[in-house]
Amino acid sequence: MRLVFIGPPGAGKGTQCKKLLELLQIPHLSTGEMLRTVKKQDSALSRWIASYIDAGKLAPDHLVMRIVAQRLQADDCKNGALFDGFPRTIIQAQLLDDYLAEQNLKLDMALELQVVEEELIQRLLKRAQIDGRVDDNYETIRERLHVFKTQTAPLTEYYAAQGKLETVDGMQSAEQVFDAIRVCVEKHLE
Repeated sequence: MRLVFIGPPGAGKGTQCKKLLELLQIPHLSTGEMLRTVKKQDSALSRWIASYIDAGKLAPDHLVMRIVAQRLQADDCKNGALFDGFPRTIIQAQLLDDYLAEQNLKLDMALELQVVEEELIQRLLKRAQIDGRVDDNYETIRERLHVFKTQTAPLTEYYAAQGKLETVDGMQSAEQVFDAIRVCVEKHLE
């Protein structure tokens, strides 16, 4: 199964992907983690990526797709992947669709986690303290939420038009969210 999570920063995409790993036996691909890994390197590319991440902006579409495509070539991705933080734009979604079509593969489902903005801000500020993530400060969080609304939220319409969108209330407990996600996944596995 190939599944895309759509939701604003702090909605719980990473948490739910980790819960699904055992159920589906496919890898969790977090482009945020991939980009932060590259950012830690000492190179021109890492400084370029850092300039986007530190400002709360999205990395360029073609660069992100290149990183994802390279990762999808790994053996552990042959049976699918949970995409966390990708695609974030309509262009990235189209690039992913094109890539999968070239490989005679398809995306099975897009899952939207909905959480109100004030809750997202509180979750992200708490995560920043716990994880020591300097890219999660109040100003950057506001910018990331704005970027989500303007660039990523339109993905819901894109995937709804393909009949692949499922929506889950992310304000519930993590267990309740997972139960709702499991129902959606099972529906798409049939």
